[in-house]
Amino acid sequence: MRIIFAGTPEFAAVALRALLAAGHAVPLVLTQPDRPAGRGMTLQPSAVKRVASEAGIAVFQPATLKDAGAQARLREVTADVMVVAAYGLILPQAVLDLPRFGCLNIHASLLPRWRGAAPIQRAILAGDEETGVCIMQMEAGLDTGPVLLAGRTPIRDDDTAASLHDRLAVLGGELIVDALGRLPLPAVAQPETGVTYAAKLEKSEAPLDWTQSAEQLARRVRAFNPFPGATAQLDGVPLKIWQAVAVPGQGEPGVVLAVERDALVVACGSGALRLGELQKAGGRRLGVAQFLAGTPLRPGQRLA
Repeated sequence: MRIIFAGTPEFAAVALRALLAAGHAVPLVLTQPDRPAGRGMTLQPSAVKRVASEAGIAVFQPATLKDAGAQARLREVTADVMVVAAYGLILPQAVLDLPRFGCLNIHASLLPRWRGAAPIQRAILAGDEETGVCIMQMEAGLDTGPVLLAGRTPIRDDDTAASLHDRLAVLGGELIVDALGRLPLPAVAQPETGVTYAAKLEKSEAPLDWTQSAEQLARRVRAFNPFPGATAQLDGVPLKIWQAVAVPGQGEPGVVLAVERDALVVACGSGALRLGELQKAGGRRLGVAQFLAGTPLRPGQRLA
C-alpha cells in the first residue's frame, strides 16, 4: 500500500511505526505544526514528526486542509489510502475522496460509544468494563463512518488513561496493518443507538468533589492520569492526586479518616478514598510515606 499518514501524538506514532514495520510505503506524513513546550517554551515536533524524520519521510504541517494548495500536495502522492490517527484537523470531503480506498481512521473506542476527542478518559470515567479500537471509513461526520475492523480490551481496575492509552495504541497499530492487508473490507454501518460523545478534557474538571462516591473519585484519579491530574487542596495548598483506590469508610466528605504508613484515607460522599501518590505544586510525585515525611497530616484534617 502507498499511504499518506496523518497523526500527531504518541498514539498515532505507534501506528506509524507499525505500518513502516509491515513494509508499507509512506511517502508523506501530515502532522500538526510544532508547538511550544517545556519550561523554555521552545518549539517541539510532534511524536509523529519525530518518527517520520527518523525514517526519512517527507513531513507536511499545514494549518488547514481546506485550501487548494494543501489538497494539491496530497493529490501529487497518488496514495492508495490515507490513514488518520488523532490528527487534529478536519478533513474536507475533497480530501476524503482523494485516495483509492478513501481515508481510514484509527479510533480508540468501540463505536458508536465515545465518538470524539477523549474516548479513553471518558470510558474510564463512565466505569466502562471494556473498550477497544475501531478502524473506521471516514466520512464528513464526527466519527460517524462505517467500521471495517474492531478489537476489544478490558478496562482493568488499575488502568489509568496512560496505561489504557498504551495498550490501545498497540492494538490500533495491529488492527490497521491487518485492515490494510485485507482491503477492500466490508463496511458495517454504526448503529443509531448507543451513541455517546467524548468531550475534550478540560483543566476545570480536575478538582475532586469529595461529596461524590469513592468509586467515582477513584475513576477520576485514574482517568486524569497523566492529564490534567486530579486535584485537591490541603490548607489552601494545591495537591495533585495520582493514585487512589476506593475502600470502605464513613465520615464527612473530605475529612482525613486515617493516616497510615503508606496511605491516607479520606472520607467521600459514600465510602472512602485511599490515596497512594501525591504531588505538591512545583514538587515531585511522591508516595504517601515520602509525602508525609515533609507534610505531616493527622486524622480530622480536611481536603477541599
